[in-house]
Amino acid sequence: MLTSVMLVLVVCVIALGAWTRLVDAGLGCPDWPGCYGALVVPDAQTANLHSPHHPLERYKAWAEMIHRYAASLLGLAAMALVVIGWRVKRLVSISSQFSNEVNYNSRARFPVTLSLALLGMLMLQGAFGAFTVTLKLWPQVVTLHLLGGLAVMSLLGVLWLVLRRRLHDLVSTASAELALPRTRLHQPWLVAAAVVALIVQLALGGWTSSNYAGLACTGFPSCNDSLWPTMDWGEGFHLTQDVGPSYLHGQLHGEARTAIHMAHRGGALLLGGVLMGLYWRQRRYGRREWQVSARREAEYLNGALRHSPARPHNPWRWALVCWGLQAGLGIANVLWWLPLDLALAHTMGAVALTGAVVLGVYESRKSWIEASSDVAR
Repeated sequence: MLTSVMLVLVVCVIALGAWTRLVDAGLGCPDWPGCYGALVVPDAQTANLHSPHHPLERYKAWAEMIHRYAASLLGLAAMALVVIGWRVKRLVSISSQFSNEVNYNSRARFPVTLSLALLGMLMLQGAFGAFTVTLKLWPQVVTLHLLGGLAVMSLLGVLWLVLRRRLHDLVSTASAELALPRTRLHQPWLVAAAVVALIVQLALGGWTSSNYAGLACTGFPSCNDSLWPTMDWGEGFHLTQDVGPSYLHGQLHGEARTAIHMAHRGGALLLGGVLMGLYWRQRRYGRREWQVSARREAEYLNGALRHSPARPHNPWRWALVCWGLQAGLGIANVLWWLPLDLALAHTMGAVALTGAVVLGVYESRKSWIEASSDVAR
């Protein structure tokens, strides 16, 4: 239950962070972790005494502080999760001394390492948040801050799936487990390619946003009335930009921003192609293996498969759907000049796409492990 609440909270934190960036409130508070030296947004006089060269904009300051409050609450929940995990681990180790049910105890084991990794990632994410302010929206840190938020959500998603799976194993019977459809994983290198393509595309999206390159191209599929406009790739992907000046509204010239924008479009096409390949390959091989395994298991289950699905679950269906919606939102943002609501929806589309890919990888890995266990037996 705590992990489910944290999943909702981390999505809210990412949405608040995107809203803070979109309304140019990333420097609404010039210091960290407080705001003008206070834990709440102060009045204009107090703010002027603290930072006379940074006038207070109350709306932007509150947007930044609400984002920090929500992120702090998520960190406290992660600490509570680690404490609960250690307590569960201790109780299971004590019960194992008086019980011979090894399988039960192994299934009841809490993934403490995963919860510790989550807490560590949140601490690193807090450091990125501090550097975002102190380095004045340096694009490298802003991009890493976005990737860190999605990494936290991915770890939480995996933790939720693992806990859900172990709870199911505790209450299910062996016959019920045999009746579930299983999908064997094919071409694991293609799954790895999908993960790499997603990370690259998310990084390109963060780089596009942090350098304010979303409006560098007008029109679609052309860019500034050309299929291959003038671009400055060296300056656009110059990763050692100077630290010191404020990067609010960006520092790059038009041709460099155009290169970033076009790279983001190309990354979207690459990711879509990989996801399409995964979906069709799983659809092709999964259906064939399902028919073979259904005939084999029906001999032992005496018709228990009659209520099972007619075809296996394809874990990449939702990833492909989310990619299509995300591509549509990206095109709409370009055609309608990046309205605030569509820009926020595009960020949340990245969250949904990341979650769908995490689910696909988890389901594929789980199916591969189950299939390997069947072969071993």
